[in-house]
Amino acid sequence: MTLNVLVVDDSAVMRAMIRRTLSLSGIALGEVFEAANGVEALQRLGDHWVDLALLDVNMPVMDGEELLSRIRASEEWRALAVIIVSTESSDTRLARLRAHGVEIVHKPFTPEQLRNTILQVTGLTHAAASNDSASSSGDFDF
Repeated sequence: MTLNVLVVDDSAVMRAMIRRTLSLSGIALGEVFEAANGVEALQRLGDHWVDLALLDVNMPVMDGEELLSRIRASEEWRALAVIIVSTESSDTRLARLRAHGVEIVHKPFTPEQLRNTILQVTGLTHAAASNDSASSSGDFDF
């Protein structure tokens, strides 16, 4: 099974790093979409099927917390698997985010950490989510 993923972060460099880490995680990926803020993310969600969203918290225009609230309030996207990818350290804010049924990965993170969290939030097994052909060929975009 391949996952279509939406990466939402205001930093183009961070979006590229997350994409690279996703490739290294061994998760079988379909399309990977990007957005620089919550407004763009809602547009991508409206235009494409997405299985998993990786959201930054602190962004201009619409931050990750407001985006998450809108996703959970939507009939169409309520069940979307979401991982918060952030440097956020406020326990209060992290607890508020977790109340929306998300997991949190702190920057920086390893491909293994991201993979384990993806398996946790999607409910996929290691075998179902594997991209063995990509990881065994060593054909990464470096």
